[in-house]
Amino acid sequence: MSAEPLILGVLGGMGPAATVEFLARLQDYTPAEKDQDHIRVIADINPRAPDRNVPGSGAGAVLAEMAGALAGAGAQVLAMPCNTAHAHADLIQRASGLPLIDMIGLAAQAASEAGAMRVGVLGTKGALKLYREYLAARAMSLVSLPPERQEAFMVTLYRIKAGDLGDDVKREMQGHAEELRRMGAEVLIAGCTEVPLVLGEDDVKLGLIDPGDLLARKCVAVCLGWEPLPHGVG
Repeated sequence: MSAEPLILGVLGGMGPAATVEFLARLQDYTPAEKDQDHIRVIADINPRAPDRNVPGSGAGAVLAEMAGALAGAGAQVLAMPCNTAHAHADLIQRASGLPLIDMIGLAAQAASEAGAMRVGVLGTKGALKLYREYLAARAMSLVSLPPERQEAFMVTLYRIKAGDLGDDVKREMQGHAEELRRMGAEVLIAGCTEVPLVLGEDDVKLGLIDPGDLLARKCVAVCLGWEPLPHGVG
């Protein structure tokens, strides 16, 4: 462990439960014998950030403001446990002058390392657009739900955001995952941070990639100096 770990800034609240889960994993993955061994985290858990799924909502400007404030508070590297919001990654980095650890890239890399060519993604339309681009850059194709099933997925997603983590919601999410498998997906990316709140590896018949989990592990590695800072800001 380096003498001075980097200070992590977290753009959170999208949604709040997913952010809390991310912070818990961040702590779990940090090797620590005492309080002082943990990473300093400055988190803006801002559920008032406009809905990233609504075009023209102004989410980018709010995220840029959050990122700048985190930099001003002392953050040295940023993380954002929200897939869809990564559409504003460049704006966030320019506003803060800090690198952002890329959760979409981590998940795409994991899918490639799994040897998949067809990757199923459960996510919002915005997240699917990002994943399609990232996967194509690695010569993989995206498998997504047909339009009517995508709408049903969004209903399930907003039930989770409303706090419903019950068996019915789990079964609905399992059904969405199984449909992607039947459509030819070889591995599954939980492309929305709410998905893993109800869906685990034992709940699906495919390998399940959790980008939020990968992000937490990467943050620990970067902040403790095990891996270099990501590129992103000149």
